[in-house]
Amino acid sequence: MIAESQGKMSAPGSYQASAGPSSVPTAPPSYEETVGVHSYFPTPPAPVPGPTTGLVTGPDGKGMNPPAYYTQPVPVPNANAIAVQTVYVQQPVSFFDRPVQMCCPSCNKMIVTQLSYTAGALTWLSCGSLCLLGCIAGCCFIPFCVDALQDVDHYCPNCKALLGTYKRL
Repeated sequence: MIAESQGKMSAPGSYQASAGPSSVPTAPPSYEETVGVHSYFPTPPAPVPGPTTGLVTGPDGKGMNPPAYYTQPVPVPNANAIAVQTVYVQQPVSFFDRPVQMCCPSCNKMIVTQLSYTAGALTWLSCGSLCLLGCIAGCCFIPFCVDALQDVDHYCPNCKALLGTYKRL
């Protein structure tokens, strides 16, 4: 008990300063020390996968067991396994009554579309209205010869795929 009266014992968790030379560095570490080149300090081992338990000091200074937890293994990067995926996003193309320059989704080539005219709703409505007006002697079929009254189909000149249709009505 004499040691307590002389102040040589301290409370748990408090630290005493050493009487020797100061351990505070005078300059920051060099690049080699930071990166680990010529390092005198061993690197700590990686955690082993599996359950990990240990004795942890509680607030009262007594040991207590924490709940078990699992550490996941860290995947090792492979320098040879580089996956590169190129995604081409094509903007939606608006088709009109004129040829359109675009990339064909079938053959992946830059093309100017070929046009084909087909009878659509406007063609048939024009024909019906001409019949009602008295053009029964064959004049009612004139809308089938006028491209401006027909729907327009756009085709690829290379692979002949139907790319889109412009409907008049």
